[in-house]
Amino acid sequence: MTEPGKELLAVVERMLHDAANIRRIAEQFTQRDVGHLVVATTHTQARYALPEVVAGFIREYPKVHLALHQGSPREIAAMLLAGDADIGIATETLADEPGLATFPFYAWRHSVVVPRAHPLADRRAVTLAELVEHPVITYPPGYTGRGRIDAAFAAQGLVPEVAITALDADVIKTYVAMGLGVGIVTPKAFDAHRDPELVRID
Repeated sequence: MTEPGKELLAVVERMLHDAANIRRIAEQFTQRDVGHLVVATTHTQARYALPEVVAGFIREYPKVHLALHQGSPREIAAMLLAGDADIGIATETLADEPGLATFPFYAWRHSVVVPRAHPLADRRAVTLAELVEHPVITYPPGYTGRGRIDAAFAAQGLVPEVAITALDADVIKTYVAMGLGVGIVTPKAFDAHRDPELVRID
């Protein structure tokens, strides 16, 4: 294919994708209380941020089939661009994709979790300099605000020893409870009743 042909192909593919989206939107507006909504999101969002939203949506639109597809932020962006998902919910990555319109929904924070017997367990707050004295267990790059975690340490000239990374906060907490490091997770992932062996620190 010639270079002009390649450029034209990209434009045509975008037009066909947009046409399919227009048809889907038209169908949804003619039958507003029935249909199919595909939400692509990360495990953490699906597990901790969305349950109440999903429950409210199902109450409001009981005839709409809601499909939650979990994936990495890059996979979510690809699903949206391919037209395989209607909405994407994730931290990081999506805002960097020029083909997507994005907006912030809520501010993402992190907390430290440690076993009850850990030397930091009786602290109300810890500094990043204190955290680098311990192995860290947290999310992999590109997930759940990991970029902000790395940037916060780098801004203070600190390099933490990231011993274990996991996509799932429950997995992170499991290894923290085993004494393998301090966890850095979203506060939404911590529940004092569900995690009695751990302590959350700001």
